[in-house]
Amino acid sequence: MNARASVVSQDHLPPQKQTSPSFFMKVFKGHAGAATMAGAFEIALFHPFDTVSKRLMSNRTRIQSVSFADTLRNLNTTIFSSRADASVAQKFLYLYPGSSYAVFYKILQRVFKFAGQPLVRDHLQTHNQQSFTDAFGRRDKLMMESIAGSIIGVGEVILLPLDRLKVLSQTNEAALRHGLLQLLRQEGISGMYAGTVVTMTRNAPGSFCLFGGMAVTKEFVFGLQEYRKATFLQNVCASTVGACLSITVTNPMDVIKTRVQNKDPGARMGAVTILSQLLREEGCSALFKGLVPKVVAFAPKLIFSYTMTEFFIQLMNSRNAERKLLKTW
Repeated sequence: MNARASVVSQDHLPPQKQTSPSFFMKVFKGHAGAATMAGAFEIALFHPFDTVSKRLMSNRTRIQSVSFADTLRNLNTTIFSSRADASVAQKFLYLYPGSSYAVFYKILQRVFKFAGQPLVRDHLQTHNQQSFTDAFGRRDKLMMESIAGSIIGVGEVILLPLDRLKVLSQTNEAALRHGLLQLLRQEGISGMYAGTVVTMTRNAPGSFCLFGGMAVTKEFVFGLQEYRKATFLQNVCASTVGACLSITVTNPMDVIKTRVQNKDPGARMGAVTILSQLLREEGCSALFKGLVPKVVAFAPKLIFSYTMTEFFIQLMNSRNAERKLLKTW
């Protein structure tokens, strides 16, 4: 009798309220959490290549010489500076300057880019779907991906102070010799945003090509209508196309941006001044300085970050689906 009464009473218990996770928890458990993990792995693997590329782009002297030995000597001096004659271990550690700034910047950048782009895309899809369909027809989804990437690329300028600290630590150590507070006194907040216009001009087409190239590959090469359903290998191939296209298009602006950022504190040199000086002293080919190491370093970084972000998202989604299935049982 008691058992039957307990069963009846349990049947009539009011259903427990399930609190739905907040917007920020949903984002962090989705693209943001996945991008954070991918960014941390990226720093550990690729930061030395980034340092080499930045130092080559900042170099204003000719590296190539008459003999191969002199060329190697010039390259060694350009990359390692005062540690050109140091041991291999010391040289390797010298390729990790500013790693604390790099960690914060890179993780925030990857979260901003790979977690922000889907949010902007979904917003465009919800509020501007018909406008895109009228303008681009069947390619509306592709253009939505590209334009969302371009918008989020322009928004990355809010992270510019961290990027400037990273670049200074990689290419102009003397600027940070007296500490961060002294640099802020000399530069001011506005100085920490040196190269804002250049960065926006660089990021807009760069992110457009990155996400657009990936969307084109998924749609035309793999025939995917739902880009999110791409396999691991398909994401690798798509991000390879997008990364190489993005890097090639943005390299000239990246050279100018790097030189704007690594100037001595207090020096007033804008992007136009640096561009005219570069063209006058080094020629048009200087706009593509560091392109080869940049492709070698940055393409795998973007491929790695994007692919691992998508991989972690799919992994977390599958685990969430398993938990929900277990709860129903």
